[in-house]
Amino acid sequence: MTYAAIRVRGIVNIKPDIKKTLQLLNLTRANHCVLLEENPSAKGMLRVAKDYITWGEIDKKVLSKLITSRGKLTGDKELTEEYIKSATSYDNMDKLSQAIIDSKFKYKDIPSVKPVFRLNPPRKGYEGVKRSFVNKGALGYRGEKINILIEKMV
Repeated sequence: MTYAAIRVRGIVNIKPDIKKTLQLLNLTRANHCVLLEENPSAKGMLRVAKDYITWGEIDKKVLSKLITSRGKLTGDKELTEEYIKSATSYDNMDKLSQAIIDSKFKYKDIPSVKPVFRLNPPRKGYEGVKRSFVNKGALGYRGEKINILIEKMV
C-alpha cells in the first residue's frame, strides 16, 4: 500500500525535530506531495509531523492522473508515457500506478524524476489548517478521502 502525504502548513514557529522530519520526507513547502510506502519508519515520521501534513491511501486512478499532470523530470520537463516506456519496464501510466500501489516499484526509482509533486492549493480551500481531519480540519490521517483532496489540488 502506498500513502500520499501533503504538507498543509508553512514553517513559522515549527519545532526543530518536526522541521527535520519534514525535510526527510521531502515536504519542504506547503502544497507539496510525496508518495510513501507503508512501513514502520514512514508511519513514525508521519506521526511526528501530523500537525503539519495530511496523508492517506491513494488509489490507482488518482495516482495516474497525478503522475501525468504533475510528474516532472530534472530540468522541469514533463513526465510522458513515451519516457515511462523507455525508462521503465511498464507500458503505460496505469500499469506503473498499479505497481507503485502494490509496492512492486518505487516512483523515485524512475531515472531523473523529481520525487515531489508541486500542487496548487485546493479549490475552495482547506477545511482548517489548525485542526485534525476528525475534528473537521485538514491535518492528520484521512484514509481514502486523500483522493478527493488531491483531485481538488491537481
